[in-house]
Amino acid sequence: MLSGLVIVDKPQGWTSHDVVGRMRRIAGTRKVGHAGTLDPMATGVLVVGINKATRLLTYIVGTSKTYTATIRLGESTVTDDAEGEVTATRSAAGVTEDAVRAGVAALTGEIEQVPSSVSAIKVNGERAYARVRSGEEVKLAARPVTIHRFEVHQVRRVREAEADREALDVDVTVECSSGTYIRALARDLGDALGVGGHLTALRRTQVGPYTLDQAHTLEQLAEKLDVLEISDAARALMPNRELSEAETTEISFGRRVAAGAAAGMPEAATADKPAAAFAPDGTLVALLADAGSYAKPVLVFAPDNEKRSHEKDATKAGGTEKQATEQHGTEQHGTEQHGTEKQATEQHGNEQRAGQ
Repeated sequence: MLSGLVIVDKPQGWTSHDVVGRMRRIAGTRKVGHAGTLDPMATGVLVVGINKATRLLTYIVGTSKTYTATIRLGESTVTDDAEGEVTATRSAAGVTEDAVRAGVAALTGEIEQVPSSVSAIKVNGERAYARVRSGEEVKLAARPVTIHRFEVHQVRRVREAEADREALDVDVTVECSSGTYIRALARDLGDALGVGGHLTALRRTQVGPYTLDQAHTLEQLAEKLDVLEISDAARALMPNRELSEAETTEISFGRRVAAGAAAGMPEAATADKPAAAFAPDGTLVALLADAGSYAKPVLVFAPDNEKRSHEKDATKAGGTEKQATEQHGTEQHGTEQHGTEKQATEQHGNEQRAGQ
């Protein structure tokens, strides 16, 4: 069974759910999910998990992300991006490049950010965007995010002849923590400069360790499905621990082993930030968390268990998937606990109005 990550270059106009649906057909399986929604307007890196690799998605969702974007200063919209109705305009002729750079610097580092009102954040059990669409004014609470890098590449003056005013287009790169709304950065920069602002273009170039250089378009994937095998995906994502043969056997049955240093991890592994444990042949065996003098499995990808499941399927061709997986750990259980498409999209924004 093919299991791994596919790094998709999402096309403009597609929802992330659209991409998942297409990947299900390309990969020939329904066990497909993604690790962080992109707006339909946005393009770029969308990490898609297939089969057992869906169990890694929850650990990818929380990683830092990098974007290139264009911010239009001088116009505000109801959605804080180009898809929303313009709510206010003001000439940006008096805004200097130095002022833009100073405004960007003020939005760099650890900040409190108010998400866009048309986000998927729930207010008294209802999505904020649904309340806005019904005509309600929604004000969301600020929450902490970290802007690791907010770099200005170019500032262009745009003359809007019909309105007889000048706007500014600012090309930027943003590297930020999970949960950051790039649209909100555009809005807040415009507000700080007194002219309003919104996002006109957004491209995600990196999610955790996975970059645009690894991405393929859906057309390319339909011709040749390029999958980052689950062991390679985990090795890039997490600190690594190399197991002995004896440890591999113990871990494959869900037993704990002595705590051991994981390459790249100066601190103890936790359930939220586990270490990827590999058999001597390089196969991903489990994700481990330290518990005192022991390391215990958070998730097990045991080759022996997997082999026994396949043997059972081969000898009992008439058996159901449920019967085959009840004894050896179902994929459903793994994805429910460790990152399904539904969890990823609920945590990081609805398909129509995602924040990133």
